[in-house]
Amino acid sequence: MTSVHRIRVPGSKSITQRALVTAALATGTSRLAGPLESEDTRLLTDALRAVGIKTSSGGNIWNVQGRGGQIELSGQEIFMGNNGTGIRFMTSVAGLGRGTVTLTGTERMSERPVQPLLDALGKWGIDAQGIEDTGCPPVRISSQGLPGGKTRIAGAKSSQFLSSLLLVAPCARSSSVIELDGPLVSRPYVDITLAVMKAFGADVVEDGERFIVSATGYRPTEYQVEGDASSASYFWAAAAIGGFGLTVENIGEKALQGDASFVDILEMMGCRVHKGPNGTTVHGPVQGKELKAIEIDMSRWPDMVPTLAIVAAFARGTTVIKNVAHLRIKETDRLKAVASELRRMGGLVEEMADGLTIKGQVPLHGAVIETYDDHRIAMSFAVAGRKVPGIIIKDPECVKKSFPGFWSLWKDLPAPETSSL
Repeated sequence: MTSVHRIRVPGSKSITQRALVTAALATGTSRLAGPLESEDTRLLTDALRAVGIKTSSGGNIWNVQGRGGQIELSGQEIFMGNNGTGIRFMTSVAGLGRGTVTLTGTERMSERPVQPLLDALGKWGIDAQGIEDTGCPPVRISSQGLPGGKTRIAGAKSSQFLSSLLLVAPCARSSSVIELDGPLVSRPYVDITLAVMKAFGADVVEDGERFIVSATGYRPTEYQVEGDASSASYFWAAAAIGGFGLTVENIGEKALQGDASFVDILEMMGCRVHKGPNGTTVHGPVQGKELKAIEIDMSRWPDMVPTLAIVAAFARGTTVIKNVAHLRIKETDRLKAVASELRRMGGLVEEMADGLTIKGQVPLHGAVIETYDDHRIAMSFAVAGRKVPGIIIKDPECVKKSFPGFWSLWKDLPAPETSSL
């Protein structure tokens, strides 16, 4: 019987950032257990401190002293790096204050859209403007508090716009109605937002294409952050192509994160999967079997596309990944990046407007992989390096954005079966 390697991954970045915001807006001190310590969460914590929120940490616990939605704006400039989630959440958080604040970021951040969120905040009476008139950061927010009421948001580029509005709505002066204008991508991330909000006492009703949020505020809470499913995906993928079993102990059968469904995709490709209360296990195909290609709409799990693309390169047949055009406005253009680097290894990849087509089991060779300062590109191609000799990841430290301890955990994985590619 195949042995099973067991690991624990750091806390979920998506959940940590949402819990930080709700705790900051609560009335009293909250305790977050098992949060993710990374570049992105540090940037968001520093931003919250800049608007008057006090935080402290000890061991694996963060204490956040919420101020009941009272936000201090003193005209300062706050740097958000390339934390797209953080800058979008802070744009709405700033709308709760009285005064002005400017949110800036890296050069890549200045290419990441935020205009739909600015427009929605404008319908709430908040003056939120892109300084360069490009629809992207840096942004300046001037506000006299958040009145609540009705607004509309377009979610075709990012679900983070809707999540940003939802997170602050309980602290408005009156109840809010947030209507969706068109399709919504990455719906599972909105589900995470709603789950965290409700854990902190929010009252949200979803009615068709609109969300009704009562002005109840948030109550302080002790909140346990589950393991990061996006981070776990690289280890599950290594098991899938490596022919061994791997359990992630802190992601169980009741995981909040949509990305935990990545194991279901691996099961479709021929892996064996077990979900239980004490972890989720993936076994690569049994001896004599192989991974098989699939055609799949990945709009619900866009962060999993680079990982899936690497697994697809080792599967028999041609995998088609579609409906993820919004990956082009992430930390880098991830569709272009994945296609370029797989081709650098000898892979056969077609880049479509909204996805990728990958021919599997093509002979691959070593290469120096450009990461584009994108943590997910680095970690995905580390998976390829488990089977293909000579893979060198440039700028491996870019993983600190979401998973500072990645390489330490990675080196302890079991050796994969010898590749025939």
